[in-house]
Formats: sequence, structure tokens, C-alpha cells
Amino acid sequence: MTLFSFLQILPVADTVQVEKVEEKAKEAIEYITTTPIDQLLPELLKDIAHFGIKVLVALLIYFVGAWLIKKTRLLLRRGFERKNTDKAIASFVESMTSIGMTVLLIVITISTLGVNTTSIAALLAAGGMAIGMALSGTVQNFAGGIMLLVFKPFKAGDYIETQDGYAGTVTDVNIVSTKLTTVDNKIIIIPNGSLSNGTINNYSMNTMRRLDWLVGVEYGASSENVKAALQSIIDSEPMVLKSADGAPADPVIAVNALKDSCVEYLVRVWVKREDYWTLFYKVNERIYNELPRNGISFPFPQLDVHINKD
Repeated sequence: MTLFSFLQILPVADTVQVEKVEEKAKEAIEYITTTPIDQLLPELLKDIAHFGIKVLVALLIYFVGAWLIKKTRLLLRRGFERKNTDKAIASFVESMTSIGMTVLLIVITISTLGVNTTSIAALLAAGGMAIGMALSGTVQNFAGGIMLLVFKPFKAGDYIETQDGYAGTVTDVNIVSTKLTTVDNKIIIIPNGSLSNGTINNYSMNTMRRLDWLVGVEYGASSENVKAALQSIIDSEPMVLKSADGAPADPVIAVNALKDSCVEYLVRVWVKREDYWTLFYKVNERIYNELPRNGISFPFPQLDVHINKD
């Protein structure tokens, strides 16, 4: 029986362990008070040397482990850079690996000193569960961020519209939220939990978009003249794509509907996504200016009233 075997205090988790510690403490005090000093001193020096060796071994394990963690992070970083992995995913994996290895290193270092780590592991598990319940919303956003980073329904620079009606250019995607910049330069921060569970309309994923105009003209205008005037406008626009340019279809001009006060024509073309709004506004203005020059008028709501003089 040695002195340090009595003084070893173990982490406790229940009443039985507390009673065992109290019993060992009483035995240690009794042993110290009844053992002669000339016998106690050599044992004390022996135990100090033995414990010192344990401390040196624990320090050696800690520094070697810290070096291995640093090397592992460096290897992960280089691997992600070589494969052009998304920065958010790379940072998340690197951080989680480092945290997990650090916790494992601390547990091994403590166990090297002779301390029972069973209760420490139980306390860590209970603490992790409590924190998880308290931060349930954050955990949901965290899980949503992982889904977005893995499946990538959008990336930084894409223009998207969410199920909640928010629209803008993605400027940042991190593990818990996504940041959008609207067309009027407002910043919208959306939790990843709701974003990953909702509908996302990505306007930037495809290289081409379809562009439609609905043009209403008055009754009586020749359909051949209207279609010829619209065709002339479309043919003179270099931003309009044709099937020869790789577009899914050539431009379409057709009578779309016969409405109460106008004949509605459909103009449908394909355009590069970056030219969408430029061409939309430009053709709008040309239709307004050039159709009247060809004798084609735009209708306006009107009501014919017939008065019976009888």
C-alpha cells in the first residue's frame, strides 16, 4: 500500500463513488499518522518519482499529439486546396477534425496520469446533450448548412429566390446562414435551416434563359404587319440567340390571345442570362416606339355606351 494510492482522487458520478473516496481518505490519514517518518519518507520519495515519470510521459504524449494535430490540419488544408473544395466545407471539416482530435488527446493525457476518465466521458456526453437541446435551432441551421454545402443548390454569385419571397445575389454561404444582396443593395441573412427545407429558384445555374413579351394591339391591325414589325425588332437585336447559337429554339412570334379590348401577341426568345434584363428593357422601348411608326396602335380600356332615344 503506497501513499499516493490513498491520495488518488477520482472523478465521481454517484453516491457509491463518494463513499469510496471518503473511505480511502480515512485510510490515508490513518496510514500517515501511524507510519514512522523513516519508513514514510522513502515511500513518499518513491511515489513522487513515480508520479513525476507519469507527468513527463503525459507531457510527451500531449506535445506529440499537438504536433500530429497540426500536421493533420495542414495535410487536410493542402488536400482541399488541391481538389478545389468549397472553402466553407474545407473550413468546417478541418475545424471539426481538430476539435475531435484535441478532445481525444486531452482524455488520453489525463488517463496517463492515472485518473479514471469514465466519469469525465459521461459528463462530456451529458453536457453535449444539454447544449444540443438548448441550441436546437442552431443545430438545425448547422445541419442545413451541411446539406447546402454538400449538395450545392447555389453558390456565391448566383441570383436566387427563396420560398419566403427573398431574392438577391448570394454573397456568402457559411455553416449556419446564407447572405443575400438585393438589387437595391440591402443585405438579407437567411438561416440555413429554413433555406435547406424550402424551395430555391436559382436564376444563375443555367447559361441561358427564356424571355417573353406580351404585346397588346388594337383590333383591326393586320396580323401580318404586326408580326413583321415585331420580327424586324427581334432580328436586329444581336443579344437574341437562335438555335444555330445553341439556343433550345428559334424566336417565336404568334397571336397569344383575343382579349376584350386588344389582340395579344407573344414574342418569345432565348438569351444569355447576363443579357436578360438589358434586352428586356431595350425591346420594351423599341416596341413602344416602332409599332406606331408602322401604323399599329396600342389599345386602351374603353366602354361603348348606346343611348336609346325612345
